Amino acid sequence: MRTAVITLVAGRHRHLLLQQDGLAAGERQPDHYLAVTMGDPAVPALLRGRRPVAETLAVPVPSDGRLPLAAARNAGAAKALAAGADLLVFLDVDCVPGTRLLARYAETATDGALLCGTVAYLPPPQPGGYDLAALHTLAPPHPGRPVPADDEVLGNGNHDLFWSLSFALTARTWHTVGGFCEEYSGYGGEDTDFARLAAARGVELRWVGGAPAHHQHHPVSRPPVEHVDDIVRNASLFHRRWGTWAMEGWLREFADLGLVARATTGDGWRVTAREAAG
Repeated sequence: MRTAVITLVAGRHRHLLLQQDGLAAGERQPDHYLAVTMGDPAVPALLRGRRPVAETLAVPVPSDGRLPLAAARNAGAAKALAAGADLLVFLDVDCVPGTRLLARYAETATDGALLCGTVAYLPPPQPGGYDLAALHTLAPPHPGRPVPADDEVLGNGNHDLFWSLSFALTARTWHTVGGFCEEYSGYGGEDTDFARLAAARGVELRWVGGAPAHHQHHPVSRPPVEHVDDIVRNASLFHRRWGTWAMEGWLREFADLGLVARATTGDGWRVTAREAAG
């Protein structure tokens, strides 16, 4: 099974390099490692001469500055499939794969299944950075998702729990789902939509034990107020497509902060004048 690892890059270069080191230390090596860059021309030189060998693919960022996450994932998948990939593995640039992540995804991959491994959120690194060999000792898997045993696969998963930090699927399954909806741009919603598409097309979500990813620390806002415009726009798109709200918890938190309000007509949300002034 020819395996491609696809990651999206727009900064976070130290994180990308440690991901590459994690792949190099893995029990199974990727047959194709593809970094899809979004407005980040420094990446090819950064990865040159390192292992595993990386190919880069540049996807332009629109004039509005919103990262085209859905389009970039689709472009990466198309490139990998054209090169002969049988299995697509998507890793967030912040995620360092465990030593058996690729091996476990390859062992458990079947058509008609969307595979997700566990993700552990790491504490901030020491001044010298993370010790690759010690990552598995720094944090447990995120408790908000199933944590199967290392030799276990849990089937019939809840598609609403899907996350794009670490997942895999066969080439045939990718074509069944049809890729990510490129109407989404900027932060949020496109991965939840992808999972809904998978569910609608009979693709089962499975949680794979023994395929851990370690998410490197970076500062975040809770709720992500800097993305309020993207979240309102993408949540509204999701509602039009599926009849329910994605990211509704964030929308309610924004409302509590006075950043958004219910639209005066219809069942929608709008960014308030108060936020526009700020």
